Amino acid sequence: MTRFAAPIAEQIWDMKYRLKAADGTPRDLTVEDSWRRIARALAVVEDDPAQWEERFYDALVDFRFLPAGRITAGAGTGRSVTLFNCFVMGTIPDSMAGIFDMLKEAALTMQQGGGIGYDFSTIRPKGADVHGVAADASGPLSFMDVWDAMCRTIMSAGSRRGAMMATMRCDHPDIEDFITAKQDAARLRMFNLSVLVTDAFMEAVKNDGSWELIFGGKVYHTVQARDLWNKIMRATYDYAEPGVIFIDRINAMNNLSYCETIAATNPCGEQPLPPYGACLLGSINLARLVRDPFEDAAALDEAELDELVTTAVRMMDNVVDVSRFALPQQADEAKAKRRIGLGVTGLADALLMVGLRYGSDEAARQTERWLHRIARAAYLGSVQLAKEKGAFPLFEAEKYLASGSLTHMDEDVRAAIAEHGIRNALLTSIAPTGTISLYAGNVSSGIEPVFAYSYTRKVLQRDGSRSEEEVVDYAVQMWREKFGEAELPDHFVNAQTLSPSEHVKMQAAAQKWVDSSISKTINCPEDIDFDAFQNVYLQAYETGCKGCTTYRPNDVTGSVLSVSEQKPEAASAEHIVVTDGQHAVPPGDVVYISEPLDRPQALEGNTYKLKWPDSEHAIYITINDVVVGGRRRPFEVFINSKNMEHFAWTVALTRMISAVFRRGGDVSFVVEELKAVFDPRGGAWMQGKYIPSILAAIGGVIEHHLISIGFIDGEGMGLKADPQIEAMAVGETRRGPACPSCGSYEMRMVEGCMTCMSCGHSKCS
Repeated sequence: MTRFAAPIAEQIWDMKYRLKAADGTPRDLTVEDSWRRIARALAVVEDDPAQWEERFYDALVDFRFLPAGRITAGAGTGRSVTLFNCFVMGTIPDSMAGIFDMLKEAALTMQQGGGIGYDFSTIRPKGADVHGVAADASGPLSFMDVWDAMCRTIMSAGSRRGAMMATMRCDHPDIEDFITAKQDAARLRMFNLSVLVTDAFMEAVKNDGSWELIFGGKVYHTVQARDLWNKIMRATYDYAEPGVIFIDRINAMNNLSYCETIAATNPCGEQPLPPYGACLLGSINLARLVRDPFEDAAALDEAELDELVTTAVRMMDNVVDVSRFALPQQADEAKAKRRIGLGVTGLADALLMVGLRYGSDEAARQTERWLHRIARAAYLGSVQLAKEKGAFPLFEAEKYLASGSLTHMDEDVRAAIAEHGIRNALLTSIAPTGTISLYAGNVSSGIEPVFAYSYTRKVLQRDGSRSEEEVVDYAVQMWREKFGEAELPDHFVNAQTLSPSEHVKMQAAAQKWVDSSISKTINCPEDIDFDAFQNVYLQAYETGCKGCTTYRPNDVTGSVLSVSEQKPEAASAEHIVVTDGQHAVPPGDVVYISEPLDRPQALEGNTYKLKWPDSEHAIYITINDVVVGGRRRPFEVFINSKNMEHFAWTVALTRMISAVFRRGGDVSFVVEELKAVFDPRGGAWMQGKYIPSILAAIGGVIEHHLISIGFIDGEGMGLKADPQIEAMAVGETRRGPACPSCGSYEMRMVEGCMTCMSCGHSKCS
């Protein structure tokens, strides 16, 4: 039986990937059972399933090939979920009916567990004429708000909230509003945003030229390109969004440029996709393929790599045939092109094992060589599949070989494609692999550097107590086993010591042999000046990257991952505390929270009175503060009311918010989460502003307090309602209690039971 390399690996398997019955009883008794389940499910479409089941199982053993989480969790379970990670949805029509048809498709896709990407450039700008109804258009941002609200209500595959990517062209008339949209802390929280930047725009930026904002052939505004570029850069410098996608390069380098145009990506950006395109992901674990690690002869076993890649391509190709799809258009698109996204994880660990410093010129060259080897093996493996099963239906040899990344592919590979065709239109992509990297023993994620060599994680025990365990990077653990506590060599660098240009260098080296794209976050120091920050994006553009996403910790975004210095004497261990984040993904999507602040004997605070319609008694909200580092910050909340109907949830809210406040960090997200709660029974008006629920009103009170103590900046927050002023009821007077099931005010006493005349819910008195 396989021994997990670290306790956290087994915990991730048990929590995310282990098949269990509805009552929680494990069906996969060991990780070998999980591998067997996946292998059997993907071999079912083969002429000889038994033979290929064994081949697939061998590829999974020892975590050498890591199918993406959707496949690992869903294959062979019989559940109605997609095995594809994400989708780019259909082109949004510029009509009300078409827009809401697209919203329905998005909801159905997210219900089955897929993240989605959308290009909102197709919707006419705010203020444009709407012919036939004598009205002005509300613009794409207003419809993005509708998508955002839909996404809040849907949990992908029953456990993960849906992820969304929104893109907009740099020449859309509403692009400036798009750039600044998420600077409102309560808006578009379910979206990642990226601007589609064209080559013409970048040329205009370099030449300080003018730039026209156009829709439907009409020029709405003319701006200076450099001014617009500076707005994009300033927004991502201060708020970590939007990202930048070099869309012309993506389309020029696309193997399928002869039959599709791309305008959006999946939520993490590694898969630029056409309408209804889907990303099918898997990763080769390079850290498991290094022979004689840390020795002079250390090297990647390239023969094993070739064999593993060939098998992985076949496994992923079979996913196209065994997966469910939320929409028939998605199935048709996947089967017409059979694109897959085979990537890597453990790259940084593998470089450490062969003695190379991540970010160095030699590490970049080695990365390029390894990715070239993977691309070659993947294309040849797909050619072999085409000989056996046929090329993808839209394959046209002359056009295919003349487009995209095929222009610099090896001549023998091009000749094989010309003679036999190819099974999969695109084959390589590098996705974020946080959770599956933890599952594989905490190998470094994707092509990212090692963030920290070790950190402390608190684990909740069954008896309610907490224990601490050290989570150690895979390569560091191997070093310790080999050399004990000897000091780590100089080439052991991590994300804290790398320059942004070294990050870009590694991304560009990998991109040359990746036919789709790469999900990578370029970490920038907090004190990087604005001009140097802009140069990161210019370097990414000039060196052939297809996009760029940076993260700079600051007072607005918080620190995604920070290294605590609580134990400076332990030089080999870095203790991580995750406080808050926007775009970058912490290792394994696991959030490690700091110890609560100690409570002083006496605290200062304020009490606010909130009067909500249809409640006989007011709600009183007390917020007490503490001074930390010379700055006043919220410490605890007490919510009280004489109305006993509110008792349970006010106590729960009191405890939960106070627990969050006592943990420190940027806790302003509490406000946005509360203000985003909508009550299906209706909200209330407060001084001319509609408040969607009593919880949103409480969020407004907390926001008011945080602004008053200087914890958050109130400018632009839109706080207009004084929480001490009574709210006015919306609509007609209530006609009795609301139904707890459907929210309608149609509860009646029928045959001794309170029964809803709208939905039939019944509760005996």
